[in-house]
Amino acid sequence: MDAPVRVRILGVGMGPAHVTSEVADALRSVDYVLAADKTDPETDARTDEDPLLELRRAVVGAFPGPDGPAEVVAITDPPRDRSAGLTASQYESAVADWHAARAARYADVLRRRGGTAAFLVWGDPSLYDSTIRIIEHVRALGVDLGYDVLPGVSAPALLAARHRIVLHEVGRSVHVTTGRRLQEAVAAGLDNIVAMLNPPPHRLDFTGLHEWTIWWGANLGAPGEQLLSGRLGDVEPLLPAARAAAADTDGWVMDLFLLRRT
Repeated sequence: MDAPVRVRILGVGMGPAHVTSEVADALRSVDYVLAADKTDPETDARTDEDPLLELRRAVVGAFPGPDGPAEVVAITDPPRDRSAGLTASQYESAVADWHAARAARYADVLRRRGGTAAFLVWGDPSLYDSTIRIIEHVRALGVDLGYDVLPGVSAPALLAARHRIVLHEVGRSVHVTTGRRLQEAVAAGLDNIVAMLNPPPHRLDFTGLHEWTIWWGANLGAPGEQLLSGRLGDVEPLLPAARAAAADTDGWVMDLFLLRRT
């Protein structure tokens, strides 16, 4: 019979400095942490491991329990179709297949190990992260588990703090979406938009938006943090170099922006 498992889904912002005391206590109590290793030995020329896996190890190491830091169990991340030309349905299908493959790998480890496991989520688990969905999928595969979720500092909160702004004007709303759906939001009449999970700048469609104001950030809270703001038409040419600088410093890049009609 499989051992029962407790899973803790922990929001960790962008590293140890953003870990709340609640999440720190949880990290001190778990038996191990499951983490995706996205290094591809066939296409990645680096000899070291996935830099985001290294960052997860730093988070865990900053909050050791009585017997030292929890063990980090690295699981090779399954491949995902990231082709630029995917339709909306093809994109959703590719993500669903990726999540299913992840769930199967996590289920195998959780069945064998039991105990209390943690998943560390960049930012906050409630916003553009699928760990909760994947854990539900693991349960559907027959793993006897219960889980809880602890919040973290979200990327939009960090963006607003770095630029010293409020994400919306008085009494107005803010729409949160992905970069690939930016023009869809604009067509719906939305004019105060946070875009996350962005592709490289050359794949973003900024048509008709160059008089809008942008507040952009990459790798917020990391050594390679980059910030830009101003009229989109002036800022857009600067985005590729700033994004590359973040990637060169940290070995990875995550960016987002707030775009508002002037």
